[in-house]
Amino acid sequence: MYKKSCAAVHDISGFGKCSLTVALPVLSACGVEASALPTAVLSTHTGGFTGFTYRDLTDDLLPIARHWKSVGAGFGSVYTGFLGSGKQIGMVEEIIAMFRTPQTLVLVDPVMGDDGKLYSTYTPEMADGMARLCRGADVVAPNMTEASHILGIPYHPGPYTEGFLREVLQGLCALGPTMAVLTGACLDDKQLGAACYDARTGEMHLSLKERVPGYFHGTGDLFASALLGGLLCGMALPQACGVAVEFVHKTIVTTAQSGADRRFGPKFEGHLAWLSQVMAEASKK
Repeated sequence: MYKKSCAAVHDISGFGKCSLTVALPVLSACGVEASALPTAVLSTHTGGFTGFTYRDLTDDLLPIARHWKSVGAGFGSVYTGFLGSGKQIGMVEEIIAMFRTPQTLVLVDPVMGDDGKLYSTYTPEMADGMARLCRGADVVAPNMTEASHILGIPYHPGPYTEGFLREVLQGLCALGPTMAVLTGACLDDKQLGAACYDARTGEMHLSLKERVPGYFHGTGDLFASALLGGLLCGMALPQACGVAVEFVHKTIVTTAQSGADRRFGPKFEGHLAWLSQVMAEASKK
């Protein structure tokens, strides 16, 4: 079993509940000791907001990581998300190498875009570099937009066939990771969830829940954080994926029922106790 600790390399979006403001509480609920290595600081996330402030922390990444190393820090996992500049790709590769051991799990969530489009802060150079970063991961967890860019295939919004999902997941694992998870997987218009594939077993699993209409910001970060928590608690990939889908679905239902502005983030806090209980039970096995 991996040590339940994590270096989380993500941005801080001060308002809107995504990236580190989601990853840290979710990982803590999973019993994972999480340390934050911020890549950028934004006033809000970039989805649906304009005029947001953006501060690139590229120059701070390596000094922070080297200081951690100098005081004896070590991590059971390195978890990367939104990166703030093209230069950060190589720096994050160096940080992964700095802390990686045979017992370290590296999860790359290649946060680049959605609905077939890259985010406004991403350049083609950054998106291409993210594909390189994925090659050194143990687990990758893109959505279909990100997977399409990484693999150089046309994007289409679905529904998908199981055969197509398997091809995408196998393509991701062919880059280097042993495990791949694809969010936004669907076989029809009624259900939505995630598909996962383990190259060591050749098995693909689907975890699908009833679709809730609309777009919910921050749910990708919720999913990847819960997925990592499950893996660190000793779950096999299909179980960790299923728990993450269940957690996100619970959150989406609550968010939709609240009637709140969905740009302001997912209403996940009330479901952390459930997640914590599931993870505690998994850790006992």
